[in-house]
Amino acid sequence: MKAWHIRDIILVTILAIFMGVIFWVINPVYTLLAAALAPFGLQPLANEILLGVWVMAGPLAGFIIRIPGAATLGEFLGAVVEMFLGGIWGASTLISGAVQGLGAEIGFAAMRYKKYNWVTLVLTALTTTIVTFAWDLVRSGYSAYHFGFLILLFAVRFCSVFLFGGVLTKLITNLLARAHVLPNVK
Repeated sequence: MKAWHIRDIILVTILAIFMGVIFWVINPVYTLLAAALAPFGLQPLANEILLGVWVMAGPLAGFIIRIPGAATLGEFLGAVVEMFLGGIWGASTLISGAVQGLGAEIGFAAMRYKKYNWVTLVLTALTTTIVTFAWDLVRSGYSAYHFGFLILLFAVRFCSVFLFGGVLTKLITNLLARAHVLPNVK
């Protein structure tokens, strides 16, 4: 298994800074979307629709750096950047970042950090969805929702996480590989 080098630490930090700014920029979009959905009783869907953006740093760091801990570190550092920029959730963003990073990390660990393909990205999207959804059952009170609404929330979350943490991650890594920025990515 590959060991951490200064190049990897710098790369995960740059990714985290970039993603942290994106996380912060998405906050007003979340507020507007939640307000638009509230009259229909669908406000929680705003979180599910955008969650894929907020968890993207983990799969992106894990898929690019390919070292155990990269997904967790990338997501957590992205949360740190969002918090310091004045994210709407304050310091609780750090807990969310750790949980989201752990969710992505489980997907890479399940593949033993050896395979980096579509199967890994789908698995990572699934583990991220399961872990973060379980967290929201407790933290956000999702357990009070009707079972059918929970299924809808879970499905929308998985689609969002797969789109941003899977499809977009693969497209970004393909572009970086074609630009010869990432020699170890196929």
